[in-house]
Amino acid sequence: MYTLSDFDFDLPPELIAQTALTERSASRLLEVGAADSHEDGADSPPVLHDRSFAELPGCIAPGDLLVFNDTKVLKARFLGHKNSGGKIEVLIERLTGARTALAQIRASKTPPPGSTLRLADAFEVTVGERVEPFYTLHFPADCLDLIEQHGRLPLPPYITHDPDAYDERRYQTVFAANPGAVAAPTAGLHFDEAILAALDARGVQRATLTLHVGAGTFQPVRTENLAEHKMHSEWYELSPALIEAIAATRARGGRVIAVGTTSMRALEAAARDAVAAGLPPGTLRATQAETDIFITPGYVFQVVDRLVTNFHLPKSTLLMLVSAFAGTATIRAAYRHAIEQRYRFFSYGDAMLLTRNPHVSA
Repeated sequence: MYTLSDFDFDLPPELIAQTALTERSASRLLEVGAADSHEDGADSPPVLHDRSFAELPGCIAPGDLLVFNDTKVLKARFLGHKNSGGKIEVLIERLTGARTALAQIRASKTPPPGSTLRLADAFEVTVGERVEPFYTLHFPADCLDLIEQHGRLPLPPYITHDPDAYDERRYQTVFAANPGAVAAPTAGLHFDEAILAALDARGVQRATLTLHVGAGTFQPVRTENLAEHKMHSEWYELSPALIEAIAATRARGGRVIAVGTTSMRALEAAARDAVAAGLPPGTLRATQAETDIFITPGYVFQVVDRLVTNFHLPKSTLLMLVSAFAGTATIRAAYRHAIEQRYRFFSYGDAMLLTRNPHVSA
């Protein structure tokens, strides 16, 4: 049984990427081969290839399918004040209607229902019911319009500079289409039009889903017993076109490659829910749903064969997910190598290409 301490590692602070590279595909790519299992149960060390991200198309076979998350990041952070003058900070978690949203509020005292908050010195919102751990906020006009006009980009807490116009462009994928996220699907940040064209020319297929990434993606795991950790739920949608693309990929013997842990979570959550509904393992249906799926070692993957992902924080749920996918020993070896080779970590950092380890079951 794994505990939180099993997913800790020491990372030199200077390896936390603070700014995005000017050219998206100029980042590095660590291709991680699956470790071979022997009759005695031991695994060989994984085969590691240091590449540039521009080499990714050559690592993927014609007929394989890349699944991207097309969510778009909102300018979801606001500074403001209460009627009393007390300062507040608001982070929109999700939109719940044209004029309503759930949000985190940092304040010296909890704002009561019915109170008003002035945001960005531009407009007022009314505090509604508490939906733990969030507050309902009622906007005076369309949420999306006010957020886009007056909000700030919600860069991750480990990025220390204030967001600027460069961040507003680079902390957004080139295929972002559906507004609703408060954090970027960062594996997608490495893709530019040249990479997408190279994938098309190679015969690699592409499809999209939507999962609106919530602030919970940065929520630390605080309990040593992983079973006690509660994930924030996130909204996702799988379209009929995506379901058809995955079925066609399987029929021709291709592999399904998730671009990012958010795409992975949406696909696996949908497959898990289908099994719970009595359908065969691996079944996918077009759906809109909520998921709080928490993938840890021992999880049996039903849909995804390979994963493009960034390097994740120590003790994070995302590190647990990739360990479940590729094997804990494989991930530990890959991260040691990445630190030794001075890869850049986290949202603005470099990428990995992982292959599902079929021998991993615990």
